[in-house]
Amino acid sequence: MALGYKDMLAEADSQVASVDVAEAAPLLGTDDVTFVDIRDVRELEREGRIPGARHAPRGMLEFWIDPESPYHKPWFAEDKTFVFYCASGWRSLLAAEVAQRMGLKTASLRGGFSAWKKAGKEVTSQDKA
Repeated sequence: MALGYKDMLAEADSQVASVDVAEAAPLLGTDDVTFVDIRDVRELEREGRIPGARHAPRGMLEFWIDPESPYHKPWFAEDKTFVFYCASGWRSLLAAEVAQRMGLKTASLRGGFSAWKKAGKEVTSQDKA
């Protein structure tokens, strides 16, 4: 029997560290943590993003992480913890699991960007990020 998305999320949740907004906010801007927004560029343009976060579209993530890929982004090779987020936390949980399997130290922002905004945390527009 094939796995459904709920099964995949449950499996990823058992493997990946998750942080809520209260835990994540103090990590923003620290030297050893990079926030990674995996949402579609249209979502970033419409909603903004967490200040200082890097953008890595979900569809390119594996290619950007792998140093052997022609699409590799050197910032993924830095010795940091990467906190992934999306709109609600589902895509980023799966992305964090993949990145962790590829050797990165990862966490997923529980509740995603929606929880960040709801908590009243700073948001920057796409053109300023």
